[in-house]
Amino acid sequence: MGKATKYISKVPNDNGVIDWTDEENTIWHELITRQLDCIKGKACDEYWLGLDKLDLPRDRVPQLDEVSAVLTKETGWQCYPVPALIGFEEFFRLLSERKFPVATFIRSREEFDYLQEPDIFHEIFGHCPLLTNKSFADFTQAYGQMGLNASKEQRVFLARLYWFTVEFGLLKTDQGYKIYGGGILSSPAETEYAINGIEAQRDAFDMLTVLRTPYRIDIMQPVYYCLSELTDLDKMREYSVEDVMDFIKQAQTMGLLEAKFQQKAS
Repeated sequence: MGKATKYISKVPNDNGVIDWTDEENTIWHELITRQLDCIKGKACDEYWLGLDKLDLPRDRVPQLDEVSAVLTKETGWQCYPVPALIGFEEFFRLLSERKFPVATFIRSREEFDYLQEPDIFHEIFGHCPLLTNKSFADFTQAYGQMGLNASKEQRVFLARLYWFTVEFGLLKTDQGYKIYGGGILSSPAETEYAINGIEAQRDAFDMLTVLRTPYRIDIMQPVYYCLSELTDLDKMREYSVEDVMDFIKQAQTMGLLEAKFQQKAS
């Protein structure tokens, strides 16, 4: 959102099907095979349940209608094809309508291990399994509604709530730390680091602290915020828009916490 990209999303054909090349299907196969192995014992139970429901193909890129059919049945969500990058206004609007934006391109082999913009593997494998879970699905819609009611300045703070939950959230369970954030679940390096990295800081989730925490998209996260269980998202969803905006105003007044990383050179 808001920056250039070399990727171009694919457009469905007259039958509503996206034509993926053999190489793109091979990349999907290699990505999902590798990541399924990486997240064993690390992803939360709700993710595995959703992944089982989606029954994603291993040998080809899934069609969005295949995924949407399951999501609609489970929680009323659907996948919505978008360009590689979209603006915040459209992003929030789609979420508020229970439409999950999916950029219909897959990373090149040159960026197999990491790319900054979210591709179809990140969106489908990382996020869609948990969109079968009511708590996660309802929170994601509520987040979209929050964003629609926020000013440009408030959205900068609100972005951190999404980052430290939907993208990089952890659960602290009786079985240890478990991942629910799609940014972690779709990255082999971040999966290992978030759970086992000795330098990673894992703190209890606190709304005001989260809103004040700086982050960078191109490094391993120095800090992760942990919920006790996924249903904790229900409590955040139940905040009124006024409650959330009050948290944001407090965060704006208090200012950001000291960054736990070096600032990126401009």
